[in-house]
Amino acid sequence: MRRTILIVVVLALSVALEPGEASFAAGPEQTGPPASAAPPPAPPVLPYVPPQRGGPLRPAAGDAAMYDQCMGLIKTDPAAARDYAERWQGRGGEHPADHCYAIALVELKQYKEGATRLESLAKAMGHAPDSLRAEVLDQAAQAWLLAGDPSRAYAADSAALNLAPNDTDILLDRAEAAGSGGSYDKAVGDLDRVLKTDPGRVEALIYRATAYRQLGQLDAALGDIDRAVNLSPGSPTTLLERGNIRRLKGDLNGARQDWVRVTQLAPGSDADAEAKTNIERLELKENTAAPANNR
Repeated sequence: MRRTILIVVVLALSVALEPGEASFAAGPEQTGPPASAAPPPAPPVLPYVPPQRGGPLRPAAGDAAMYDQCMGLIKTDPAAARDYAERWQGRGGEHPADHCYAIALVELKQYKEGATRLESLAKAMGHAPDSLRAEVLDQAAQAWLLAGDPSRAYAADSAALNLAPNDTDILLDRAEAAGSGGSYDKAVGDLDRVLKTDPGRVEALIYRATAYRQLGQLDAALGDIDRAVNLSPGSPTTLLERGNIRRLKGDLNGARQDWVRVTQLAPGSDADAEAKTNIERLELKENTAAPANNR
């Protein structure tokens, strides 16, 4: 988790053998609450300390404990967390309760409503530091991306960057939104800024390599992905993408080696399935071409 209050969203690249098929994608499947889960206790009536102008959004001690309990409950039973937060809102929980409620909705796959509530919360947090409001907007962007709306995700992250223009995590997320919407040139622009600040950030190198590949700039793509492999040689995602780029550059043996390595490193994973599909397509193409070459 990049930030202490951020929803845990695993960002992955959806990479394919053929150009034009890959994009930035987000999100593992979420599971519902266990049927036998007991409802949490109703939150007690506790005072809420409103944020001071220019100061951090900081709940009173009792509210902080309730916030931790609510957010922790999201991991095991998001429906119960939503109900807890709703009762807490009725007892004056305000921003902490609103935040937990919105995140619970996202975990329940009610992405659009969760995103909308997070955007409203960021607007309502007028006295909170810009950095904290930016984080909430970035969460909204992640929810919009999960909802399949990269345009809204890009807009939310743009609003976040107006508040925190040098936040590399938000720049990375906006690049993901741009790539998911097919705007690979915009993705490259944001990733350039990330890598200028942190040249060794592997996920930024992977994302930019994918964007360059989609733009047909294969030499630049290979340069980025080779750096990523050197920094993280055991990363299945990195090797999967390098195989894609090598294949497009005509290095079929190199592509096969990368994809075989993916199957060895991550058996049973999505990357494994993608690599095996790519190998099968490559072998089919080779087998189809062989008879013609033998005439």
